[in-house]
Amino acid sequence: MATGMLILVRHGQSQWNLENRFTGWTDVPLTDQGRAEARAAGEALRGLHIDRAFTSELSRAQETLRIILSVTGQEDVPVSHDAALNERSYGDLQGLNKAETAQHIGEAQVYAWRRTFRGRPPGGESLEDTQARVLPYYRAAIEPHLRIGETVLVVSHGNTLRALVMVLDEIPEAALPELSIPTGVPRCYRVDEAGVIRDRYSL
Repeated sequence: MATGMLILVRHGQSQWNLENRFTGWTDVPLTDQGRAEARAAGEALRGLHIDRAFTSELSRAQETLRIILSVTGQEDVPVSHDAALNERSYGDLQGLNKAETAQHIGEAQVYAWRRTFRGRPPGGESLEDTQARVLPYYRAAIEPHLRIGETVLVVSHGNTLRALVMVLDEIPEAALPELSIPTGVPRCYRVDEAGVIRDRYSL
């Protein structure tokens, strides 16, 4: 039975992560710490053959992927970029400081926008909206490679990966607010030829 490996990595710390700002679709760079996190992810994956990689159209994810592939000595891995893997859009909140926004609008409202499945910030996407674009892309573009036994690396964003992990780990909506995806930590899944998750672990 062919068993593929799916590796999910959230990009390293970005400048707006550091500044505690809503980032969303704004294309901000990694910090030095973010690059160090990407190198650490590469070290964790050293010795593991990667067949192909997928990432978003945002530079913080693309740079993280380049660093990982460089550290593992696999710069020639085929890479696909797609907006379906972009971070969730925070709409009118993008660029605002999270703590200051909570003070002005209320912590409960900001919490609902950030952590719940259906909370949609003004002009932006809910996690449900994000899942509606991420999951079909996963099923159509990524899962077929796993079903034939390939090892696939996906470098994306915190909310994008939360939306996907919710499905992969069968996390109920009520428990979703507790799910966090740390930067630069590989999250691995063994996937059989039917697309069923057989094992999961972090490196």
